[in-house]
Amino acid sequence: MTSQLGRSQTQGNIMQRAALAQPDIPAARKPLGRFLVESGVITSDQLIEGLNAQMRLQAPLGEILIANGWASEADICQALSRQFAIQLADFEAAPPDSTLCAQRSAQAWLRDDLLAWRRTRDGIVLIATDRPDRFETHRAVLEKLYGKVAPVIVSEESRLRETARLFDRPLAQAASHRTPAEYSSRNWHWAYRSALPVLVAACLLAALIVPVATLAVLTLLSIVTMTLFALLKASALCRQLTHHPSLIAPRPSPEPPARYRLPKVSVLVPLYREEQIANALILRLKRLTYPKALLDVVLVLEDKDQVTRLTLAQTDLPPWMRVVEVPADGPLTTKPRAMNYALDFCKGDIIGIWDAEDAPASDQIEKITEAFASASPDVVCLQGILDYYNPRSNWLSRCFTIEYATWFRVILPGIARLGLVVPLGGTSVFMKRSALEELGGWDAHNVTEDADLGMRLCRKGYRTETVDTVTYEEANCRPWPWVKQRSRWLKGFLVTYLVHMRRPTRLARDLGFWRFLSFQAFFLGTLGQFLLAPIMWSYWLLIAGLPHPIADSGMNMAMSFAVGLFIATEALAWIAGLIAVSRSDRRFLVPFIPTMMLYFPLGTLAMLKAVIELAVSPYFWDKTQHGVVPESSKMMG
Repeated sequence: MTSQLGRSQTQGNIMQRAALAQPDIPAARKPLGRFLVESGVITSDQLIEGLNAQMRLQAPLGEILIANGWASEADICQALSRQFAIQLADFEAAPPDSTLCAQRSAQAWLRDDLLAWRRTRDGIVLIATDRPDRFETHRAVLEKLYGKVAPVIVSEESRLRETARLFDRPLAQAASHRTPAEYSSRNWHWAYRSALPVLVAACLLAALIVPVATLAVLTLLSIVTMTLFALLKASALCRQLTHHPSLIAPRPSPEPPARYRLPKVSVLVPLYREEQIANALILRLKRLTYPKALLDVVLVLEDKDQVTRLTLAQTDLPPWMRVVEVPADGPLTTKPRAMNYALDFCKGDIIGIWDAEDAPASDQIEKITEAFASASPDVVCLQGILDYYNPRSNWLSRCFTIEYATWFRVILPGIARLGLVVPLGGTSVFMKRSALEELGGWDAHNVTEDADLGMRLCRKGYRTETVDTVTYEEANCRPWPWVKQRSRWLKGFLVTYLVHMRRPTRLARDLGFWRFLSFQAFFLGTLGQFLLAPIMWSYWLLIAGLPHPIADSGMNMAMSFAVGLFIATEALAWIAGLIAVSRSDRRFLVPFIPTMMLYFPLGTLAMLKAVIELAVSPYFWDKTQHGVVPESSKMMG
C-alpha cells in the first residue's frame, strides 16, 4: 500500500512539473547542436559535420547524430527538453493513460509521432512526442479531443513500445484484415478452396475409367496453357532484346532530376526462427551506403519466436536498425501479416522488403531512390534482380540459379517493359508507401503475397518497373526443402488466381485486354506446366519413335502440334537461359542448361502438394530453413 502511494505521488509530481514548466529561453531558440556541444555529448567538429549532412539530406540533426553513433536517443531527448523548455516524460515511472490514448487510433498516433500521456490536476492533457518542432501542426486536432494540451518529450523507442503495448489487439487484427475482403481469401468457404483438388481427383478417376479420352482432353489443356506461357515468354524475350541488345553489360542508371530530396526509406526484414542467419544478415546490411539517417531497417519477428528474439538480444544493432514484434492473432502466422503490422511502425516514404538470407548490393537503396525520382508518377513499385550466392553448391542450386537468372534478368524485365502484369518477387521490392497503404498492404492470408500485390497494383492502374540492382540469396539446394518452398509459391499462385478470377468480367475491365491475357498466360501457364507436365512428358515417346497411348485416337494433328510445341518451348528456354547466364561470372552454368528438363519434375511434386494443401491448409506457411550454406564472395562471383 505504501509503495503504491509513493508511486502515485511520484507520478503526480512528474505531471505537475511537466504542466508548470514555462519557457525560460529567448524567442530566438538556441540551436539543438549548441546544447549538445555545451553538455559534452558531441564535439564541435561532429556538429559541423552533422550540420553539413543536414543541409545535404534535409533530415533532423538529432537523427543524423544518432545514426552516426555520436549521440544516443536519451542525449537528444535531454537536449530537446532544454531547447524547447518542456519536461521529459518518464513512461517507466508513469505509463501512458490508456483511456486517453484510446480516443485516437494507433495509426493516428504513429502517423503524427505522438502519444497521449496523462491529464494534470489542472485538466491539461500532456502529449508525448519526440518531434516537438511539429507539435503545433497537431494542436488544433488534439484540442478538439482533449481541450487544453501541452507537449512533453519522450524517446521514439519508448513512444513506439508503449503504442504497441496499448494497441496490440487492434493492430494485430488490422494486420490480418488490412486487405479489402474482395481481394483476399480470408473469407473463403471450404467448398470453394476444395474445387481444384476435387477437379484433380476427378481427372484421375476419369483416367482410370476412360484413359484415352481423358488423356486427349488433358493434352488439349496442356497445349493451351503451354502455348499461352510460351507466347508470354517469347514476347518478353523479344522486348528485352530489342530494348537492350547487350544484356552482358549493365544498363545505365536512370538520371534523376538535377535537384531532388533523398527520401526516408524503410526496409522490412521478416524473420522467423532464424537462429543461424540473423548475425550474418546484420553484417550484410551494414555494407549499405545509403545515408543512415534516412535508412530505417525494421527486423520483424513474431512475439512468440523466442529463437530469433534471443539471437537478436545477443546482437549489437546499429541505431538505424530496430526490432518490431508482431503480437499473435489466432493461429495465422504468415510473412504478409507480419509486414502489415510493421508497416504502421515504419518511418519511410518508400517501403522495401528483404528476406532473412538476403545480401543486397551496397548501393541498392541509392539506385532505387534515383529510379523513383526519374520515373513517371504512375510507377509506384520497383523490382530488383534476385540472384544466388551459392550456385556451386550442387546441381540443384545450379539449376535454381539458371531459373532465377532467366526470370529476373530476361523475362520479368521484358514483361515490365511491355506494360503487362508484373508478378513481383518476394524480396528486393520497393513501393511508394502511399500506394501500398491505398491498396491495403499485403493479403495476410496469401502465402505468395508478392504476386498478389503485383496484381492489385496493376488493377489500380499503377506500374512496376525493374531496376538493375542485385540481391543475392541462398539457393535451396536440398530436394525436399526445395519442394516445400516451391509448393508454397504455387499454392499462393493458385490462391491469387482464384481470388482475382472470382469476378472475371470486372478483372478484364480493370486490366484491359492485353493485361488480362498476360494474367491468364502467366498463372495458367505456370500452374498448368507443373500440374499437366506428365502429359507433355509422355510425348517424348513419339520423339523417341515409341507408341503413344492416344496414337490411334485420330488426334494426329494435335499430337504433332504438341511435339512441336514441346520442342519449341525447350528451345525458347535454352535461348533465354543462355542469355541470362552470359555474364562472365555465370558462364560456368551454360553446360547445365540442357539438364533443366530434369529439374522441373520436382515442380510437379510441389504442385501436387500445393493442391492438397489448398483444400486442407490454405494458410499454412511452410517455413524455408536458411543458413544451410554460408555466403562467400567466391560463390557470388
